[in-house]
Amino acid sequence: MTHPHAAPAIPEAEGGGTTPARTPLDVLYHHLDTHLEATARVWFRRALDEAAAHPGTHGPISVWELRLAEAGRRCGGRYADAARVLILRAARADPESLARVYFQGTAEERRAVLHALPHLVSGPDALPLVEDALRTHDTRLVAAAVGPYAARHLDAHAWRHAVLKCLFAGVPVDEVAGLEQRARADAELARMLGDYATERTAAGRPVPRDLHRVLTLTGLTGLTDPTAPTGPNAPTSTDSGAPTPDLHRTDPPGTGGSPRPAHPHGKES
Repeated sequence: MTHPHAAPAIPEAEGGGTTPARTPLDVLYHHLDTHLEATARVWFRRALDEAAAHPGTHGPISVWELRLAEAGRRCGGRYADAARVLILRAARADPESLARVYFQGTAEERRAVLHALPHLVSGPDALPLVEDALRTHDTRLVAAAVGPYAARHLDAHAWRHAVLKCLFAGVPVDEVAGLEQRARADAELARMLGDYATERTAAGRPVPRDLHRVLTLTGLTGLTDPTAPTGPNAPTSTDSGAPTPDLHRTDPPGTGGSPRPAHPHGKES
C-alpha cells in the first residue's frame, strides 16, 4: 500500500479551510486514517492505491479522477478536501492534470486542486488556476487561492490585488499565507489600502477591520490611514465635510470595476 508515513494527528478543528495546503502530507494522511469511519477508511486507502498504481491520464477520465468526485460522499465534507489532496499526490498529478481537474471539476474539486498546489507544483506553472479562482465570487475558492502557493509565486502586483480581493469579498486575511512577511514595508500596498478605506468612508460604508490589521503590518499606518487622527497636515475634506473622493480607485480583481487612472507618481498598483 502506497501512502505517506504516519505522523501525529492534527486537531479536528483544522479539518477545513486552507489546512490541507499548510499541513504536511503525512500529517494529513494520519489525520484521515485516524478519524475516518471504518468504511470510509477502507475506501480512502483503496483510492490512494488505485491512484498510485494508475497515475497520469488514462482515457477520457482516469480512475483517480473518479475517486476525486466520490470523496465528498465517501469521506464526508469535513475530510473531503484532505482526501482529494492526498489522491492527487498519489496520482502524481502534474500541472496539466491539475488544470484539467480544476476547469472540469466542481467547486469542491477546484478547491482541492488549489490546496494541492504547494504540495505538487514547485514552479509558477499553475498560477493561471490561482488567478482564475481570484476572479470568482466563491469565497472558499478565494480563500484557497491565497495559500502558500500564491505566497511563493504571485508577483507583487497580483498579490496586492489578491489581498484587496479578500477584503472586498469578506475573506479573513488569516487565509493569506505569508501575509506578515509580504506586507512588511510595502508602501504600494499601504497606499492601496488607504485608497480603499477612503473610498469606503466616502460612500458611508464601514472599513473592514482586517484592512487596519494589514495596514498595521505594512508599518506605514500613520502615512496612509484615512481614519487616523487628524492634524495640521491631515488630508483636506470637501466642503460638505465628507472625505475627499478617491480619484485613484483600486478595484479588487474580478469585481468588474473600470480601470483606474494612472497613479500621479507613475506607480503601479
